[in-house]
Amino acid sequence: MSQQDPCTTSLQPRRAAVVGLGARARMFTEALTGRFAERIELVGLCDPNAPRMAVHNAWIAADHPGRAPVPAYAAGEFEEMLRRERVDLVVVCGVDRTHDHYIVRALEAGCDVVTEKPMTTDAERARRVLDACRRTGREVRVAFNYRYNPVHCAVRELLASGEIGEVGSVHFEWLLDIRHGADYFRRWHRAKADSGGLLVHKSSHHFDLVNWWLGTRPESVFAQGGLFFYGDEAGRRRGLARDYARAHGSPAAEDDPFALRLADSPVLSALYLDAEGADGYHRDQNVFGPGVTIEDDMAVLVRYASGATLTYHLTAYSPWEGYRIAFNGSEGRVELLVEESTWTRPHVPVTGASPVLHGAEAGEEPGRTQLLVRRFWEPPREVKVETAEGGHGGGDVRMLADLFGDRVPDALGRAADAVDGARSLVTGLAANRSLETGAPVMARDLLDV
Repeated sequence: MSQQDPCTTSLQPRRAAVVGLGARARMFTEALTGRFAERIELVGLCDPNAPRMAVHNAWIAADHPGRAPVPAYAAGEFEEMLRRERVDLVVVCGVDRTHDHYIVRALEAGCDVVTEKPMTTDAERARRVLDACRRTGREVRVAFNYRYNPVHCAVRELLASGEIGEVGSVHFEWLLDIRHGADYFRRWHRAKADSGGLLVHKSSHHFDLVNWWLGTRPESVFAQGGLFFYGDEAGRRRGLARDYARAHGSPAAEDDPFALRLADSPVLSALYLDAEGADGYHRDQNVFGPGVTIEDDMAVLVRYASGATLTYHLTAYSPWEGYRIAFNGSEGRVELLVEESTWTRPHVPVTGASPVLHGAEAGEEPGRTQLLVRRFWEPPREVKVETAEGGHGGGDVRMLADLFGDRVPDALGRAADAVDGARSLVTGLAANRSLETGAPVMARDLLDV
């Protein structure tokens, strides 16, 4: 974010607004009304759904008794909110296809921006963001929390130190279990027009990690894959389909282990079930119903400017959750295994603050993390990384401190700007284009970043 006058920083906290008040926004509203409240004042909420904003205000009031509600604005009142509340910083958390809309308008109004990933969903929208950054001189930070995970930082340090020499190739497999992975097929993410598909919405995290780890950018991309497990056709063929559109109130969903029970979760009930009347959005759609336009099984081959290659695979219907990564270098190999869960228990109720259980958050299925260095002519050496508390492997709390706390020198270069956001995005966009055409795609033909 742009630097303030040092004479006024301590007297005048920055004024922030959050746009898009779904579940992910809670991490930011809690940070801005709690740990960072003396530095940054939360002065505005903006969302098409008024009941959802009221839920966030109720949570804030419960955490901070006596605090006045944060002013709430409808989506069409975004620019009015920026003027009336004298906003300096906008945090964008809405539906992915709307990100660029709010980012560009905020930049043009003189605000800096923190945006959830992906920065946006297509090349034209990304160009709009990059152009607005250049024209306005304001700053966009992309919330790539995986950069702040301690084990990912350890990988960065190993590679940057030359532990395995020059990296020639990366093998990267990411597995979403049938609890977490299925959730993308229940909600708005199931429509590629809204999310860009998992290669944009989810994999932008992973492609950004590779860009950051190797200090390079993608040049060419080839992909294959499709909708293998979810969707109506696959559900009927395998006998998994149930006859319901959404789970709540549907007898056919009672015995479906893939059904989401909104009423069992106070968080999901408040944010979605009780707020449906405002916009008609159903958070608990049938994963084997019609209307799914994203893929669930994808293989991607990337060549980078450094000469290294990446083989990447995302599976969204795995029995366990986690990821395996290997870096092959001129002097050895680094291997990372992260088991977030070893299996998936059915019908686990969601009772905590997070609306979705990610891997080990289920509590009874924890896995393990192992980081190995295998140098030529030497036995393997395990690198121990201290376990970190908090969401996404401890990355969330560290990212928030970097976004909203004191800026300190960072040898790892974890802060991600709009160019980083575009470079992570272009790999997924090129992969989507390759899925459509069956041919390799040059990244610069979509975005020259």
